[in-house]
Amino acid sequence: GRRGSQGRLLAPHGGRGFKKLEVRDRILIVEDDASIRNFLRAILEANHYEVILSATGAEAYSLITSRCPDLVILDLGLPDLDGMTILKRVREWTGMPIVVVSARDHERDKVDALDQGADDYITKPFGPSELLARIRTAIRHYRAAGSAEGTRSGVFRAGGLVVDYDKHRAYVDGRDANLTQNEFRLVALLAKYAGKVMTYDFLIREIWGPNMENNNRILRVNMANIRRKVEENPAQPRYIFTEIGVGYRMVEPD
Repeated sequence: GRRGSQGRLLAPHGGRGFKKLEVRDRILIVEDDASIRNFLRAILEANHYEVILSATGAEAYSLITSRCPDLVILDLGLPDLDGMTILKRVREWTGMPIVVVSARDHERDKVDALDQGADDYITKPFGPSELLARIRTAIRHYRAAGSAEGTRSGVFRAGGLVVDYDKHRAYVDGRDANLTQNEFRLVALLAKYAGKVMTYDFLIREIWGPNMENNNRILRVNMANIRRKVEENPAQPRYIFTEIGVGYRMVEPD
């Protein structure tokens, strides 16, 4: 498989010579609603994932420790344990990708889940293609972080936007965007986690330090300046998207 891949190799079937070994990632679905569980399982198996199922938090935690899945899809509303509790427990010892799925569309829940270490948050109802895209992104980030690809050197490219980590410069359609130091640091941070929502608090802590926490105004001013410099139409951004009440998300790289 790809460098850094932790996919599992399947043994060949039926003894008729060796077929090409297929690499499959193992995904644990933690969901108490049987119809949703089966819907998710069907999508994932059709896309060549190995699937494990769990209907309770206690069983899920046991499967996470024993089967070491490549990614967990975690419903927050479980009958025995709150999904947030599982998230906290798992994050004490592993960075394995966790995508939270929930019917709770409250911004506070999204922020809490992301702050507790969820890699992404998807609200019911959702389409298969959105779910699959989020899964691919979360697994890719986890592997990149564990290999040399995770270091912030080299170049990020998406459409006409180029972020050059080594030169500390961003270019749009070949022109220097003339970002200030803090503007560049924001863009570089969003690019490093492209496709993933970064909460306001996380961005503020990373760029300005813990004393500036909860001061969203400074972040909004910087983001408005960045968009004026990199977006053709700041009101309809192509590169940096706002997740209302939660944070910002950089477009996926090419």
